[in-house]
Amino acid sequence: MSLNDPLANALSHIKNCEIAAKKKVTIRDSSKLIKEVLTILKNKGFIEGFKEIIASKGNYIEVDLKGAINNCGAIKPRFSVTLDNYEKFEKRYLPAKDFGIIIVSTNKGIITHSEALEKNLGGRLIAYCY
Repeated sequence: MSLNDPLANALSHIKNCEIAAKKKVTIRDSSKLIKEVLTILKNKGFIEGFKEIIASKGNYIEVDLKGAINNCGAIKPRFSVTLDNYEKFEKRYLPAKDFGIIIVSTNKGIITHSEALEKNLGGRLIAYCY
C-alpha cells in the first residue's frame, strides 16, 4: 500500500509500532529523504538504528525501535520557515520548549531546527518527533 507521501507513511508506521510496543518496523518505501530523517532520529536517540535491505521486489528499511518516541509525523504542507518563525512552529508541533525536534530541509542539508538556528538557516519543515 503506497500513498502519496512515503515519509508520512513511514513516520506513522513507526508511531503505530511504538504504540504497539514492537521492537522492529519494516518500512517498504526506501528513499534518500526517509534515510536522512531516520539518521537524525538515530543520532538524537529516538531509535536504536536501521538498515536498508536490498531485495528483488524492491528495497526496504528495517528500523530497530527503542520505545523513546511519544509522537512523530510529517509536516504537511511543508511550511517555509525563517529564523524568526522557528519559535512559532516549535509551539505548534512540540509539547514544550527544548523537548523534541523539528526536522528542517535547508540548503546545507536536512538538519534539526536547533542546528538550523545555530547556523542561521531557514528552510522547509519536513517532520517532528518527541
